[in-house]
Amino acid sequence: MHYFKYKNSELYAEDVPVSKIVEKAGTPLYIYSHKTFLQHLNAYKNAFNGYNHTICFALKANSNSAILRLLAKNGSGADVVSGGELFLALKAGIPAKKIVYAGVGKTDDEIAYALKSRILMFNVESADELKAINRVAARLGVNAPIALRVNPDIDPKTHPYISTGLKESKFGIPIEDALEHYRFAKKLSNIEILGIHKHIGSQITKIRPFVDALKKVLVLADNLQRSGINIKHLDVGGGLGIDYNNDSPPNPEDLSKAILPLLKKYNFNLIIIEPGRSIAGNAGILVTKALYLKHHPKKEFVIVDAGMNDLIRPSLYNSFHNIVPVRKNSRKKVNVDIVGPICESGDFLGKNRKINRVMQGELLAVMSAGAYGFTMSSTYNSRPRPAEVLVKGNKFFIIREREEYSDLDRRIKMPEFLK
Repeated sequence: MHYFKYKNSELYAEDVPVSKIVEKAGTPLYIYSHKTFLQHLNAYKNAFNGYNHTICFALKANSNSAILRLLAKNGSGADVVSGGELFLALKAGIPAKKIVYAGVGKTDDEIAYALKSRILMFNVESADELKAINRVAARLGVNAPIALRVNPDIDPKTHPYISTGLKESKFGIPIEDALEHYRFAKKLSNIEILGIHKHIGSQITKIRPFVDALKKVLVLADNLQRSGINIKHLDVGGGLGIDYNNDSPPNPEDLSKAILPLLKKYNFNLIIIEPGRSIAGNAGILVTKALYLKHHPKKEFVIVDAGMNDLIRPSLYNSFHNIVPVRKNSRKKVNVDIVGPICESGDFLGKNRKINRVMQGELLAVMSAGAYGFTMSSTYNSRPRPAEVLVKGNKFFIIREREEYSDLDRRIKMPEFLK
């Protein structure tokens, strides 16, 4: 469910015409719906109501500070994977005790920053990382709260680039080696074992992989208890998919109904859920303007002002995003590739799309772009990154200004011999 709807053939973001926002903010432009974000966050809160839980929004999906503040004010925690994400989460007002820190490559400086911030726990991905966290914690004179991220070798049936729970993945510790790693962690003088973490991938559209992975994790929890290692927190990760192309993914209530019964005999103090895409994905769109129409003998192109530097998912994953006109028309349907201005053959937003013919200057909306959109953007081809807007009811707010050419070399230092 989202709040980007047509009214009298005009696409609206909540109660504001998208074209009106573009008049003020230009294109390319990310537009987010306040109401959609809250609806999706509350769906998780309601689904897990009755079991002590924390919803830790995955900042990799969308890390705009205004979005994070909105989520923080409504009780969200954070799943971070870098010192920069930790900084943004804390600055937005997310309590440190609602922050979990994952990622395979934490540096000593990042570990120290998280320890000084007193986060809830690290989700640890290797024995070497355990040693590093213990070493940094000893230097600071503190104990480091940790969970081990275990890899249950479950196929989430998603794109291989966003599948993280198989044996060949770089993420996590093979579940068959986890007991040995927990025993090692228990011997480290500045490590405090709190939990187990698993995360098997992203854009998962079936419940079964979540259930199968959790069952394996719970067997591990039993083995740990028999070994004298008490697990207080269970982090079930995220990965619930969204509707990109008439998909029918499960919702948070489906997930909770499937996994909570499995936990009845356990006395975990806290269950942690790490949604990102399922909160942010359908809460945002990318608006772009048609620059040129190009006719080849075997292909028609609509060349727009948004490219793979603005939204890389189609080029990187061959992902589908529905693309619709901001103002509906009744022209003849044509088959087109919608491509950007980047000097790469892989620069496209949609291929072989049957849409009503587009005219120069008209606006198109790339739907379901609220997650892994701006966060994965770049300045490739020296293109300044787009603005971001948040809509609340009949008002809208620019929450990130469009970059300018001067931003492209703002941090460049010219050597004296070149001056």
